[in-house]
Amino acid sequence: MVKAINVIGAGLAGCEAAWQIARRGIKVNLYEMKPEKRSPAHHSDTFAELVCSNSLRSDQIENAVGLLKEEMRLLDSLIMKCADATRVPAGGALAVDRTKFSQMVTGCIKDNSYINVIHKEISEISFEDLTIIATGPLTSEAFSRFISGITGERHLYFFDAAAPIVTFESIDMSKAFKAARYGRGSEDYINCPMDNQQYEAFWNELVNAELAPLKDFEKEVLFEGCMPIESMAKRGKDTMRFGPLKPVGLTDPNTLREPYAVVQLRQDNKEGTLYNIVGFQTHLKWPEQKRVFGMIPGLENAEFVRYGVMHRNTFINSPKLLDSTYKLKTGRNIYFAGQITGVEGYIESAASGLTAGINAAMSILEREPVVFPDTTAIGALSSYISDSSIKNFQPMNVNFGLMKGMDIRIRDKRKKNYEIAQRALSNIKQIIEDRKLLED
Repeated sequence: MVKAINVIGAGLAGCEAAWQIARRGIKVNLYEMKPEKRSPAHHSDTFAELVCSNSLRSDQIENAVGLLKEEMRLLDSLIMKCADATRVPAGGALAVDRTKFSQMVTGCIKDNSYINVIHKEISEISFEDLTIIATGPLTSEAFSRFISGITGERHLYFFDAAAPIVTFESIDMSKAFKAARYGRGSEDYINCPMDNQQYEAFWNELVNAELAPLKDFEKEVLFEGCMPIESMAKRGKDTMRFGPLKPVGLTDPNTLREPYAVVQLRQDNKEGTLYNIVGFQTHLKWPEQKRVFGMIPGLENAEFVRYGVMHRNTFINSPKLLDSTYKLKTGRNIYFAGQITGVEGYIESAASGLTAGINAAMSILEREPVVFPDTTAIGALSSYISDSSIKNFQPMNVNFGLMKGMDIRIRDKRKKNYEIAQRALSNIKQIIEDRKLLED
């Protein structure tokens, strides 16, 4: 009789891993500590909760994360299936209704007869059982100590921050406007324009605003891809204007000129009643958020349904500890998946769960591991986290720089990325066929 595989954590990576195991006819025990206990960043009782942005980033294959999504679709990803079904307008990006997305993932998991959901906090595991640890960047203190014990490594960590969400009806659209940059594409973003004086006043209040206190033992190490807006502002008065407040390609219909700076809001649910403030992940105290962000034209009376929060993200020294299937190199029956491995981003986390899930199933079925090559986005990501030559390991989003280059030189970057993507998708299809990965 084939034993069940344990998956610890029902986030994006854990749910994807459980799904991949179950579709191969293997029983899964999926452990999730909610609703009995929640991390500081989680609010709902559903699985695969999106605690930061509702955007899964680009959906174009000329972009590495767009390619990763398409590879995952080919591999029957649960996360991509649910994301595609709950998408909301976001231009060339894939954004989802975060509530409907999480509910759909939860429903698919709970309706699967091969998956047994157990609501329980895990503080240790048996080495006899094959287990995937997908407890995420907010792993509980008790289990974190257990992981430290089995890896023999001190955890690395950085801080991640979630942006505030406001109601659409509370946005003053006489000051804000919908538009696409350079008039290209649909008007998916709400834009709040600032002139020079408004920006200077906002910047001054932001850099001097009161922050939520950190615990004594926590040292602030920021990941560039999710930097708090106040930290960005403190790097220089114009730093935000070259980042999330970049006005290029937008025209204010009230002045018919390009604004000095623009704060953008992106639709957060399918009904269009909620919008998140793009790039405004923050560690400000909640009253300070309302005060300072209320200086943004159009948001003076904004109703905040969620304030920004900041929390610790924990990850292991994967290049020293894991192989390219996300299995612990020591030979124990343990795989890791998700942001705890040092992959950064929703889709990257789910992709690691997909890879770990497939390979945990291969192990139980006594079949050869599936090692995706670095000519694919999913393989490049697993190669990065298992590259033992890396001495100062840091979280990484998927990017074309991680992938093997082309044998021929192509000057046009978009065309080159397209050719790399076509090669990757061809390779994924070949692996699916050769390894019979989608056969029931």
